[in-house]
Amino acid sequence: MRGSLIVVSGPSGAGKSTLIKASLEAVPELAYSVSATTRRPRPGEVDGRDYIFLSRKEFEHWIEDGRFLEWAEYSGNLYGTPEQKVEEFLNEGKSVILELELQGARQVQLKRPDAVMVFVRAPSLEETRRRLAGRATETEEALESRLATAVGEVAARDEFDHEVINEDRERASRDMIEKMESIVSGGRDAARP
Repeated sequence: MRGSLIVVSGPSGAGKSTLIKASLEAVPELAYSVSATTRRPRPGEVDGRDYIFLSRKEFEHWIEDGRFLEWAEYSGNLYGTPEQKVEEFLNEGKSVILELELQGARQVQLKRPDAVMVFVRAPSLEETRRRLAGRATETEEALESRLATAVGEVAARDEFDHEVINEDRERASRDMIEKMESIVSGGRDAARP
């Protein structure tokens, strides 16, 4: 049986990566597709595990070769999902989680209407700001850019099948894991609120 394609999106600082990690640890039928990016690695990130780090020129060659399921430019960097690995997982019966910015999520939704869309957000924009500032990986200019983008992203949450509000990490993790288990066992409508 072919797996489900699951798109997780939401503003920077929402805790998407943390919730995805918890889901991957709890639900063995899930696989994570590593995205490619032109942004610089953050401390502790490993090429091929966290992202496939490419130069802009390399990334543009991948676009020309049609190697991405989706790609988008976000805060001055390119991000994309290599399609071949996603297809391998799906054909193996694994459900694949993609962590995407809103532009990429919309591309996948158009290209793959069967994809299950999950929106993750912090309880408020003030909390988003606090989390981003706490990372200490952003310049003030980049922080303001991400916050401005977050306003538009939150407005798009009605485009998604499911929403997880990450106010309390433990509660949000349980909510996300329950949604993933339901999607893996029954598809798009299984975990609808």
